[in-house]
Amino acid sequence: MLPTEVSTTAEYTVRDQQRMSRAVNYFAWQARLAIAPLGRRIVEVGCGIGNFTRLLAARELVIGIDIEPACIAEHQARFGSQPNIQSRVLDAMHPGFLALKDAQPDSVVCLNVLEHIEDDLGTLRAFASILPPGGRAVLIVPAFMALYGPIDRHLGHYRRYTLSSFRETAEKAGFSPLTLRYMNTIGFFGWWVNAKILKRQEQSEGQIDLFDKYLVPLMDKLESLIPPPFGQSVFAVLEKK
Repeated sequence: MLPTEVSTTAEYTVRDQQRMSRAVNYFAWQARLAIAPLGRRIVEVGCGIGNFTRLLAARELVIGIDIEPACIAEHQARFGSQPNIQSRVLDAMHPGFLALKDAQPDSVVCLNVLEHIEDDLGTLRAFASILPPGGRAVLIVPAFMALYGPIDRHLGHYRRYTLSSFRETAEKAGFSPLTLRYMNTIGFFGWWVNAKILKRQEQSEGQIDLFDKYLVPLMDKLESLIPPPFGQSVFAVLEKK
């Protein structure tokens, strides 16, 4: 029901991320899941304008990278005065990404970004290449190709995942899954309606507000008690072998 991703094209990226900042409860839900497994020295892949980075401001080091100069410009404007937070225009598949290993990161976080990258296996291998054994990668990715529709195409998604397909890719990349679960059960149905019946290319602010105010608090509580058998997204915590 609520989009978990934003477009990686320059035309939409900043606008969509600013629009998604309306989803306060939904963002907080994802953030609580993602922050807990992270260490002290973090590489944030697809940092955008820094909506998640700001929650990591007390960590020892945060290196935010994104392929969009407009996003990094905004990221730099927000965090340039904080010496522990760096902003770089960088692609995870670029050879320069490997140099981030010199910063001795213990964690990589990549929220709603991997689906935008054609070579997801190569990207996960790049994550593993900068981490020490036991280092962690924390990701959220969209679930189920059956939900793929106009919104996904608009956002530039190559794919959606199941638990098994994501596990297979992660293990090939040199990771062992510590946590692998679906999240956002109600969103599964909302996304399907938008994709298959309404054929929408993007969500309205009204949908986002309704979902965020009334449904997210309920799902947050229920899914913390009972892991759902399906959902709109996959949440993963991976450990480098």
